[in-house]
Formats: sequence, C-alpha cells, structure tokens
Amino acid sequence: MRILLLDIEVSPNVAHVWGLFQQNVGLSQLLESGYTLCWAAKWHGEKEIFFESLQTGTKKRMVKRIHQLIDQADAVVHYNGTRFDMPILNKDFLLNGIAPPSPYKQIDLLRVVRQRFRFPSNKLDYVSQALGIGQKSKHAGHELWLQCMNGNQAAWRVMERYNKQDVRLLEKLYDRLKPWIRNHPNQGLYAENPESCPKCGSETFQRRGIEHTNACSYRRFQCCKCLGWFRGAVNIGPKPSQKFANL
Repeated sequence: MRILLLDIEVSPNVAHVWGLFQQNVGLSQLLESGYTLCWAAKWHGEKEIFFESLQTGTKKRMVKRIHQLIDQADAVVHYNGTRFDMPILNKDFLLNGIAPPSPYKQIDLLRVVRQRFRFPSNKLDYVSQALGIGQKSKHAGHELWLQCMNGNQAAWRVMERYNKQDVRLLEKLYDRLKPWIRNHPNQGLYAENPESCPKCGSETFQRRGIEHTNACSYRRFQCCKCLGWFRGAVNIGPKPSQKFANL
C-alpha cells in the first residue's frame, strides 16, 4: 500500500477593506484569490521529500507533479487536508485542465486528533511537541508569505524548510496515531498475506478475546507492531434461531 504524506502552502486572498474586524468582503472588493505557492510530499517509509514551488517552475508543472504523486497513492495523509489542501489542489487541477487523479483514501490527522483526544490546542505544532516528536520550523510569520510572493530567494529557502518539516512531522504523527485511527484503509488488502494488521500490515499479532456486535461475534486481535486493535472477518458466534432470523 502506497501512502503519500502531503502538505501545501497557499497565498492569502487580497482585497480592499475599510476596517480590520469582522469585515464582510464582497466579490467586487476581491483583487486576487489565494493560490498554491508550493507543496511538499513524501512516501511513507521512504527518505526523499519532494518539493515544488512557483519559484522552481511554472504553476502548471507544479500542479502536474503533485497530481502524478496523488495518482500513484492508495491513501493520502494530511492535516486538515479534507477541508483545505485537497479541495485547493482539486481546484488547481480543474483550472489547469487536468483530469481527477485515480481514487484514493484520505487520512486526515486533524480529524483523528479532534475525535479521539482533547488537547488544549489541536494545531499540528502543539500536538507534535506534546508527543515529543518535534516542532514546526520557525519563520517570520505572514511576512514570509509576502516575501515569497515577491520572489525573495532567501524567503523561498525558509519556506522550503518549513514545508518539508511539516511533512516530516506528519509522518511521525501518523505513526503515533495509527493505532487510534478508526476505519483506517485495510493494509491487508495490499499485502501478500491477507492475514495481517489492517492498520500497518504487520503479520505479528496476538489473539485478545472476543468482540461482540448486536448480531455476531468475532475473534479480537492486537498488533504487536503498531498496537492497534482489529477483529477477524469470520463470525464465530452461534447462528440466530429461525424464529428471530425471519423477523
């Protein structure tokens, strides 16, 4: 199973406003909508981090390159990418006349953090530091984006480090959160041995009791590698009586 970790950086919208608080910006006030400045991505378990930006080539080349990677992926890991990164990239594909990539699963780590835990902040930087896996690269804030939009070479080097570091954090966080992810794409479907952990593909796991649903019972297992829980596919419980089966 090929898992792509992805993060994009986007320019701000530019508009005319008359104030600084709770502004209702109309379309006639919008001067320029935000666009993708750059992206960074890597395959899970591999070292190389890919990076493309408007500074290294044309926008169409940048968009085509990330499209090629997504097209090869079985799943894409991101942080708030379901609502942000992926819709923006889809817009880029549409505007550049590029067909949709082949279907892929999405693993949004922000959704996992919000659903399974209660941190004081759900930001990637805070969660990563709380788990001791690293932190985001430091930068000058909004000014960095403005300098990159103006073609500042030094700013682009900082942006590349920042973008790539986010992807490194994504991979580390994904590995830590993996046993907590509900409905993770089944790795066993892509493995030579289908009897493997659906979260990480490991063939080393232990039987740990029985899981009962309202209608069936299944053997329950825990992976010795990622420590995730899963159940067998075969119902081992007694068959329901004919009386209730026909209701």
